Amino acid sequence: MADKLKEIEINKVTWKSIREDGLDLDYAVAIPRAISNTLYRELENTLEYFTGDLSKIKVFGKIYPLPRQQVAYGDPGITYTYSGITVPALPWPTPILAIRDLLFKLKGILYDFVLVNKYRNGNDHMGEHRDNEPDLDPNCPIASVSLGQERPFVLKHKDARKPGPNRKQIPQVKINLEHGSILLMNPPTNEVWYHSLPVRKKLTGARINLTFRKMRGKL
Repeated sequence: MADKLKEIEINKVTWKSIREDGLDLDYAVAIPRAISNTLYRELENTLEYFTGDLSKIKVFGKIYPLPRQQVAYGDPGITYTYSGITVPALPWPTPILAIRDLLFKLKGILYDFVLVNKYRNGNDHMGEHRDNEPDLDPNCPIASVSLGQERPFVLKHKDARKPGPNRKQIPQVKINLEHGSILLMNPPTNEVWYHSLPVRKKLTGARINLTFRKMRGKL
């Protein structure tokens, strides 16, 4: 699989830019379908997701089961804290290292951590949030790689979430994340916009999403 990803001609990848107030996104279906299919099957057959406390999340002080499956990989010693839980970075699997190398070829960024989420069907979801934790390098984009079931990704401006008269009528932005696609959330997106992957009960297919991050202070 690593060799197949190396064969991708990065100069033929067509990026779409999405710009709004405080929103800076780049999107491309960068991984050919045949390679995406093979990569999805390999990850499906080899990844083992967190269990126990690492499969739960804290929301407003209460603990709930994650509405998806999750695991994390990265360079030695890295942990990532969000929503009241701290996840350790397990050693990089070979196929995920190959995706990291592809991102380096595409954008010149060597990521040191990835959070992998598996959405088993349309009931699995991700609530509105911002990836602006202090562990993260605020100057580096988060790269989101999608494999499997296409799902809508919804972004909402922070001022559109305010209560009462303080709320601004700013339209949400929706992107359908396709099989083999890469979405780059460039600064200052995660300071200004919340994002989510809503429930879509009619969708029965599974989706594996890999969000590559750069930790603060790492070279």
